[in-house]
Parts: sequence; structure tokens; C-alpha cells
Amino acid sequence: MNPIGPELLARLLNEHGAALVLYARQWCNTPEDVVQEAFLQLIRQERAPDRVVAWLYRVVRNRGRSMSRSQARRQRHESAASCHGEPYFLPAEDDALDAATASRALDELPIEQRETIVARLWGGLSFDEIADLTETSISTAHRRYQAGLAALRMRLENPCPQKNET
Repeated sequence: MNPIGPELLARLLNEHGAALVLYARQWCNTPEDVVQEAFLQLIRQERAPDRVVAWLYRVVRNRGRSMSRSQARRQRHESAASCHGEPYFLPAEDDALDAATASRALDELPIEQRETIVARLWGGLSFDEIADLTETSISTAHRRYQAGLAALRMRLENPCPQKNET
């Protein structure tokens, strides 16, 4: 019998599916396919991984990178224009921060920082899990996260309007 039952699979998909898609988006323009393949690979496991969520992130990362290489080869051969993925942020009426600007700022970060921020904020992974995922130390994962947040703050910072003193 498969150790990953339908209830656990549904819970994992509901709780982590959207964040995994966002995470996969960093490498390819078909992140839903990458996440679906990761869940299919999970179902085929003889034994459930110890840390299922971190395992899913690793599989998504590896498949996303592989998909990215495949897409690059295909684009070179077909000379096709790349498709744009979904934004990291969705606009809301009361947002002081422009979603498109925030998405661009996140896209401009080095992949190591962006990957760490997405895994931490949207994926809810611990720094220990991120370190395992990125094959770095916990302190390196934390430094990348802090550096990425600092870079985002600098790019997105709006100076406060000055009051007219009269």
C-alpha cells in the first residue's frame, strides 16, 4: 500500500501547492507542470520522506532547473520568445506598494536571494530546510534572506513626503 494516502496528498496540495508553484516559477514558465510532477513523484515513493514539504521543495527545485535547461535549449532551437509567468504579488486596492514594481524588484534579485525569500515567505520553510534545499549552511541561507530583504527595501523604499512648515 502506498504510504502517501489521498488525505495527506490533498492536505499537502492545499497547504503548499500555491507556494510550490510560485517557487517553481523562478526557473520555468510552466511551474504548474513541475509541481504536478513533484506530487506524482511523491506518490511513487515506497516510503514517505521524513520532511515531506522540504522534499517537495527539493524536487520542485531540481525539476524546475531541469525544465529551465530544456526550455533554453528548445528556445535556442525554435527561436521562440519567452512567456512571462504570473506575478509574485497580486495588486490590491489598498496597497501602498505597487504589485508590479514589487514583482520586478524580486525578479531583479540574484537567484540565490530570490529563491531563499520565496521559500521562506511563501513556502514557510525554516532556514534549516532552506539550507538543506539549497545545499548551503543555515547561516548562508539566513544571510541570503537578509541581503535579499535589504535589497528589496532599498529598491522599494519611498521617501516620506515632507510637510510644508508654514
